[in-house]
Amino acid sequence: MSRIAIAGFQHETNVFGATPADMHAFEIADSFPAFLRGEGVLTGTEGSTLPLAGFVRAAAADSDIELCPMLWCSAEPSAQVTDDAYAAITSDLLSGIAAAGQIDGIYLDLHGAMVTDSLEDGEGELLARLRDQVGPDMPVVASLDMHANITPDMVSNADALTVFRTYPHLDMAETGARAFAALRFLIDGGTLYKAMRHLPYIVPLHAQHTGSPPCDAIYADIAAAGTTATGWADLGIGFPLSDIHHTGPCLVGYGNDEAELQQMFDTLFMQICAAEDRFETRLWQPEQAVQHALDHLHAHPPETVRRVILADVQDNAGAGAPSDNTDILAALAAADAGPALIGMLDDSAAAEKAHQTGIGGVFSAALGAGTGQPSTPFSAEFEVVGLSDGIFDFTGEMYAGCTANTGPTAWLRLAGRQQIDIVVSSIRCQALDQAVFRHLGIQLEDYHILSVKSTVHYVADFEDLASLHLPVATNSLAPCDLQHIAFRRLRAGVRLGPKGPEWQPVTG
Repeated sequence: MSRIAIAGFQHETNVFGATPADMHAFEIADSFPAFLRGEGVLTGTEGSTLPLAGFVRAAAADSDIELCPMLWCSAEPSAQVTDDAYAAITSDLLSGIAAAGQIDGIYLDLHGAMVTDSLEDGEGELLARLRDQVGPDMPVVASLDMHANITPDMVSNADALTVFRTYPHLDMAETGARAFAALRFLIDGGTLYKAMRHLPYIVPLHAQHTGSPPCDAIYADIAAAGTTATGWADLGIGFPLSDIHHTGPCLVGYGNDEAELQQMFDTLFMQICAAEDRFETRLWQPEQAVQHALDHLHAHPPETVRRVILADVQDNAGAGAPSDNTDILAALAAADAGPALIGMLDDSAAAEKAHQTGIGGVFSAALGAGTGQPSTPFSAEFEVVGLSDGIFDFTGEMYAGCTANTGPTAWLRLAGRQQIDIVVSSIRCQALDQAVFRHLGIQLEDYHILSVKSTVHYVADFEDLASLHLPVATNSLAPCDLQHIAFRRLRAGVRLGPKGPEWQPVTG
């Protein structure tokens, strides 16, 4: 019987975000479970699509494996993880492994884009401390998010890494299962050689959809290059908003034959580099996007047009933005462009006022823009159409099996206008699942325009609802226009976007 210690510690850090991830952020439930310990790691993730759940299901099919769960925690993407939270969770994890007795391997469910108050590379440091503790011979495997900024410390201190291959992330559990296969191979005495190399350009988040060119072809080639524990490649496409030296796409490869690995790796790297000029990076301004949506709806017969989705890609909670920007709401109201729906907008004061007012009541509020970001609150009267406690089950493919907690939540309607509705939450939540609207009784089919605060994840559950999708650039804290981000720590010479200018550090 082989004993495997398992744990998870996840955060995607946007260093330009408004709020840090302190210990409380990891303890509470949001889109993911609250802090889990011991056997709760297994019961709290059972039936979910999380990587750790996929690892556990794969291990359960192996009668020779005993799992030793340590902890699992996650915080909603935000600014840096506080040093106190990082130290506490890391110490807890390492102490648990030290106290676990004889173990034969370790699996970690990580993100790969964690930045703390003091560390650029939270995962690399965690893996280095773990390696110092368990020694060079202990098999250690980690799964990473596709948006990982993979670093040399991650690769050198883990025997293998597996990375999501889809965005929206529909293969999280599969990635965990691949990690189990790799760890099983290593425990049984197998050897894996490694290769890694960073691409010379960064890809903005809204251009990373793996269902669109060129990412569809890139990830198809990666999947075809190797599918077993004895040889594979993965591409962490990067999270630009972490702003570390190693930000951006990084190809990693593993194999038990060094020569075959290098040949496969070099071929893939050249193919990915050759795709640089095929990325679509256009962003629409709010007023421009609303007008284009209306033109599209008017220009096509009703039976051929479903609706238009305006993706508020720069105010996405899932990328660390505050989700309280009202630029699209203002543009919709100015054009009287109903029936339209927006969500989720994070404004706990407005949600509380809606609950106090009650369904059918009307109240005045200056909605949104509560984080001090350079945007304007939207002042108006709002009718309360529906209310919830914000606790509901996700129903889409990506998060099925997880329960959301958005705090007191309200369905509001802009008074005195053609139907323009807003879903307001008290805890940030990316609009990546129809359940964020439908749990309130909203029928999405009743609207011509949907505005979702999401970058790409929403596509998995919303794609079939719309005939046109437009990425919109609102004035918020998850910018996708890389040439206008105040980077400080990138490596000199990396290109800001496909075919973009080379970044150079500011001197003086």
